[in-house]
Amino acid sequence: MTEIAESSGGERRTAMIVLVVGACIIGLAPILVRLADAGPAAVGLWRMLFALPLLALLARRESGGIGPPGWVLGLAGIAFALDLAFWHYGIALTSVAKATILSNLTPVIVTGVAWLVFRERVRPLFLAAVALAVGGACLMTLARDPGLPGANPALGDAFSAMTAVWYALYFLAVQRARRTRGAAQVMFWSSLTAAPLLLAASGLLGERLTPATPGGWAACIGLGVMHVAGQGSIAWALGRLPASVTSVVVLVQPVVAAVLGWLLFGEVFGPGQMLGGAIALTGVILAQRAARPAAQPG
Repeated sequence: MTEIAESSGGERRTAMIVLVVGACIIGLAPILVRLADAGPAAVGLWRMLFALPLLALLARRESGGIGPPGWVLGLAGIAFALDLAFWHYGIALTSVAKATILSNLTPVIVTGVAWLVFRERVRPLFLAAVALAVGGACLMTLARDPGLPGANPALGDAFSAMTAVWYALYFLAVQRARRTRGAAQVMFWSSLTAAPLLLAASGLLGERLTPATPGGWAACIGLGVMHVAGQGSIAWALGRLPASVTSVVVLVQPVVAAVLGWLLFGEVFGPGQMLGGAIALTGVILAQRAARPAAQPG
């Protein structure tokens, strides 16, 4: 029996609190990525490298220690490397808020994959939710940006939207791995797998590998600590909550990122972008609701 099925009501409430806190911490990520003066993929590499010692210590405290890797953990690492590379380039090329909202279309993909895997019938509500999410995302990206649009908003928006695909794959792989492995073990092996892939991507793209200033190094260290605290909290909660529920609760992240982007970088959303973002997030929430099983009589 899986850990999710065995979780009591109190454990689920605790998991939900941990999940919300973790999502708020992750909301700091795009800000730190902007402040780290290195290539986007290189910043992801330093995030992994600074997180790995902490993850190793936490994994050793869990029963069974670090344990051997497995194909599911490898898949999680590959998906997470792609997620970080695409998202960090999105943050560099478009606004923080748009990059974060577009990357959080994940629940639509998670729910769709769950239906395909378990061959459940698609409900009309889900089709409507997908239409809302995609339509809202298109409106947000096409609306005129009244603030700082970024170096290449169109390409940045596309990278950010693709991030949702890799993040969905990461979510599903982590949930599968959490059936038999501890949260720190999952985070350690997925991070260790992602690090060399991000190093290779940084080299192939000709990026600056190391930060040029002490502030850049501080931002990379902060990303490593945030990775352990934020993603670690989400990984822990995934062992006690369904992936579809978890992927919706983490929508706290784009709200935190949008507020910080406005305060620190002057990235203001116009009316069209605000409306598009609200429609997209509404579609994501409805997609999650459509995934809930129908109540059985009696």
